[in-house]
Amino acid sequence: MAGARRRQAGEGGISEYQTKAGPRFLIKYAAQRADGTKRVVLKRGFRTRREAAAVLRAEIRKTEMGEWVEPSKQRLDAYLAEWIATQRLSPSTVSSYRKNIRLHINPYLGVQPFARLTGPMVDAWMRELEVSGRADGTGGLSARTVRYVFTILRAALSDAVRQGRLSVNPTDRATPPSPSDARPPEMQAWTAPELARFLRWADADDRDLAMCWRLLAASGMRRGEALALRWRDVDLDAARIAVRRSVGVVKEKDAGQQLVEGPTKTGQSRVVDLDAGTVVALRAYRAARAQVSGDLVRDSALVLGGVDGAHRHPDRFSRRFGAQVVRARKALGEELLPWIRLHDLRHTHATLLLADGVPVKVVSERLGHANATITLTVYQHVHPGMGREAAERFAALLDG
Repeated sequence: MAGARRRQAGEGGISEYQTKAGPRFLIKYAAQRADGTKRVVLKRGFRTRREAAAVLRAEIRKTEMGEWVEPSKQRLDAYLAEWIATQRLSPSTVSSYRKNIRLHINPYLGVQPFARLTGPMVDAWMRELEVSGRADGTGGLSARTVRYVFTILRAALSDAVRQGRLSVNPTDRATPPSPSDARPPEMQAWTAPELARFLRWADADDRDLAMCWRLLAASGMRRGEALALRWRDVDLDAARIAVRRSVGVVKEKDAGQQLVEGPTKTGQSRVVDLDAGTVVALRAYRAARAQVSGDLVRDSALVLGGVDGAHRHPDRFSRRFGAQVVRARKALGEELLPWIRLHDLRHTHATLLLADGVPVKVVSERLGHANATITLTVYQHVHPGMGREAAERFAALLDG
């Protein structure tokens, strides 16, 4: 092009070419492979010479600093299959990653060479998921799900950068749904009278299930932790339980599903003290199960297992709670018992304790949170009233 400065050796070059959409520019430069050989790199499609020049300068700098990475021709779906096979994650997490890759990444981006992914391509993919990403074809995915799938892709491509297979992570140049857009469903919790009302009704309806709900509400355990609890973890004389493991559902395409035990969510065990009423209920529950079969109360037996001694299925366990809540609301009056999910028994446990002035550190340890900051963040809605009470107590100390 007239007036353009002739580039020196090692500076690369920029050329203009014509397309149906108008003029475009390509860059050309030499780079050294990992084995020491050199290759000439061409990149096309730049809309302006300025844009092409900026990219060329960046690429030349990478070659000078030894940071240039030869673009891989491997497809994204092949790379993700290779990546997931190397991840040291819990079986349930690996199963979830595989499912989301299969349903929400590969059908949209899988055929692309992963080295050619760009931020705009990732953005377009997420917008498509939001509009029509449901596997059953009934609409789009929630912002929370889209952000979750995005984090899977980001983690995989971050590993590619760390391994020297990508120079930059295209997800760094994309805009996923914000944390506020992807916030979880609003937390629900029963008051103490509501919880007591439900437990009394459930005990009359199905004593076996009532013990399940009472233990969850009294301990703050996660569902998987409760379903993995064994009698050797229970010390009724000391009124405490040891939470050491969790059970989850692992699903694989064409291979069905299985229940797998693993560590707790944080990987740490904890001890949770129980109230006297729950200990009395557990003694009665154990005695009733012993009458069915001595095998159900052996040290290795599951506390909340089925009558066959096997794990209860976590998803079906949650559905049984939901069904009981529906029946309880009809029997007791919907205005006396708001709808909650099974996981909300854990929220109820924490909320009642915090509202009653139990230190956050104590509640955090009972819940098995990695640190008290998580407890403060999750249950910040409880804190304003507690703060006012603390201020009033301080004033009372001064007045005294």
